[in-house]
Amino acid sequence: MANESFEREWYALQTYSGYENKVKRDLEQRALSMGMEDYIFRVLVPEETKVDESKIDKNTGKPKEYQEQIFPGYVLVEMVMTDQSWYIVRNTQNVTGFVGSQGAGSKPAPLLPEEMAGILRMMNLSIRVSDLEVNIGDTVRIIEGAFANMTGNVSEIDYEKHKLKVDIEMFGRETSAELDFDQVEEF
Repeated sequence: MANESFEREWYALQTYSGYENKVKRDLEQRALSMGMEDYIFRVLVPEETKVDESKIDKNTGKPKEYQEQIFPGYVLVEMVMTDQSWYIVRNTQNVTGFVGSQGAGSKPAPLLPEEMAGILRMMNLSIRVSDLEVNIGDTVRIIEGAFANMTGNVSEIDYEKHKLKVDIEMFGRETSAELDFDQVEEF
């Protein structure tokens, strides 16, 4: 298994335009069915929320919001690059290749961490992933940010965005803080 990395890194996949969400679903399903959840982690179709001022939502009276792809024809995958994970990803239907691959069976170069950090921030997703295992009502200690060293109870969990809401008591009142998984630890 030459050229294998055991580090979790982000890679960009080229797809047929219009098939990005299908590739995401198919790749997530293949990772599950082939037992590769420890090698293929997050699959993203980079999108951002746009507002169309010319269309008004009849229910809210506000301009309609919609999702627009940031990089049409591309899907991002967070994975550990092994021969097997590389094979599964590149042979997923509608994937045309990896960005940064020189061809002839060579493994692709991962995206730079600062590139990925910007994309994830734009999508309002967590940059780092934690193996945090908590449930609503559990007590956690905040280890990073404005509320560092405080404890609170988990009130909401968003597994897709890797965020949670923690209720903290401050000055005799309960305050809710939205935090990334990696900003807290189990208490």
